[in-house]
Amino acid sequence: MTQQDVETLTKEILETIDREREREIISRRYGLYDRKETLEQIGELLGITRERVRQLEKATMTRLRLNAEAEEMESLKTFEATLVEVLQPLGNVARIAKLSQEICGEGSTKIDQSRISFIVDLCPNLSLVAENDDFYPSATITKVIDDKAASEATGKIVAKLKDLGKPSTIDAIAKELSSSDVKQTEALATTSKNLATLNGQWGLIKWPTVNPKNIRDKIYVILQQNGKHMHFSDIAKAIKDSDFKRKDVTTQAIHNELIKDKRFVLIGRGIYALKEWGYKKGTVADIITEVLKEAQEPLHRDEIVKRVLRSRYVKETTILLNLQGKKQFKRVSKATYALDEA
Repeated sequence: MTQQDVETLTKEILETIDREREREIISRRYGLYDRKETLEQIGELLGITRERVRQLEKATMTRLRLNAEAEEMESLKTFEATLVEVLQPLGNVARIAKLSQEICGEGSTKIDQSRISFIVDLCPNLSLVAENDDFYPSATITKVIDDKAASEATGKIVAKLKDLGKPSTIDAIAKELSSSDVKQTEALATTSKNLATLNGQWGLIKWPTVNPKNIRDKIYVILQQNGKHMHFSDIAKAIKDSDFKRKDVTTQAIHNELIKDKRFVLIGRGIYALKEWGYKKGTVADIITEVLKEAQEPLHRDEIVKRVLRSRYVKETTILLNLQGKKQFKRVSKATYALDEA
């Protein structure tokens, strides 16, 4: 099946509609040749009420479905078989956009997707999950999982991730839901407008770890994935090498955002870490002060160096120079320092 086959079948189906007005309504409602139009828009064009447009659309689609069930269109039956073959390895569920890409190739258009939605809506053995605020238009193999069951199952995936409160792999989600069909769980997740995935992790679309929308969120994801501090130039390179949708950023822009966002802490020369890892903002002298306050006793310089290096990526000499050069620290015995309370 090809893009041309989709167009040819669409025309063939429309030609079975006797009246030009009904053909116009179906074409415009499904967006078969241009953008989809509302009942009001079509009513104004045809000089009839919104309700009359709805009635005619419903009656026409009912007749088309009856014809399809009676197998009066052999080409529709053949196309349905192709769609089933595509859907089965995808988990028996797929977004219309995915089906369109599989059938029409990389050049698949919005109109191709609208035509496939229209065809799926007529196929006796397929169910169409209509697009709304929560779902992308999708298709299912009815005998495996119909549109209602698919919507309910997808809702449970969203609810489970809300309960978990953090991103998770699709295998873990399927296990939480006691589902043995991981492929179908993943397929269902792709149909939800409330979910997003990144690097094998699924989560709510509002979570920046799976759906980073700005530079700061992307920096956060890169640092979290790396698991340790990074130089800002390395963060910039990692973003450019990532799977993010928009990743054309400059190194200077990355540095600027690191400075502004409280989630990131400067722990060395151009080196940043996440605050959630236990790092605190401040100079080396600030960290030494914190170390001595927590100790509540003088510490040997080697011990001070050791503790400061837990939260700062600097040279030992930098720490020693701060110890010896800052007035807030005093040497109380050989190589041992305390806070100067004076």
